[in-house]
Amino acid sequence: MNRPPVFPDNPPMTIAMTDFARRRLFPGDGRRTAIQDTSAEAFVERLNSEAPEAVLPGYAPFCRLHVHRNWTATRCSAIPITPENRQLLCSAYEARTPAELPVLVRWFEGLEPPVAKYLVPILYDREQLAKEGTTIDADWGIVGCLYTMEPAEIPMVPITMLRNALGVEEGGSGVPIDREAYQRAVAFWNSHANWR
Repeated sequence: MNRPPVFPDNPPMTIAMTDFARRRLFPGDGRRTAIQDTSAEAFVERLNSEAPEAVLPGYAPFCRLHVHRNWTATRCSAIPITPENRQLLCSAYEARTPAELPVLVRWFEGLEPPVAKYLVPILYDREQLAKEGTTIDADWGIVGCLYTMEPAEIPMVPITMLRNALGVEEGGSGVPIDREAYQRAVAFWNSHANWR
């Protein structure tokens, strides 16, 4: 049996997959924007047995990000917008779950980004997940994952910050908007988009 890793300056910890993240990261429909070449169970097993290259602070005390070298064929999450690809941007109102209100999202169609160099799982602690109605048998739960070329965080999409500020009842976390972080996110997402 694999033992939980001991991270520098941190006690041993365990990580679990939340249902919310499983639906988004491992949807089972073969979509190429999901994590490739591994199962949700194998992904969690690897996170619990391999120390991350770095641990980054999240947007709130209950959130952290673990940086791992990409061992899959998963492609980058975000693509820079250029004059040559701008016409490939699409948009629609969508909700992540049936309980959430739809919000305006945009993405590229017809582009293929490079394979990511890093996978950066986004983790919430057990107490925050319980506040949001999710129970886990671990210290931390995966709520998302970034696929990046650099061992760093991609700024949260501005609408996600707004949803978080609306509170748990609207699908957020209840964390108020940080204006500086919001402006950084707007600057990034003005020049980047996800792909499908």
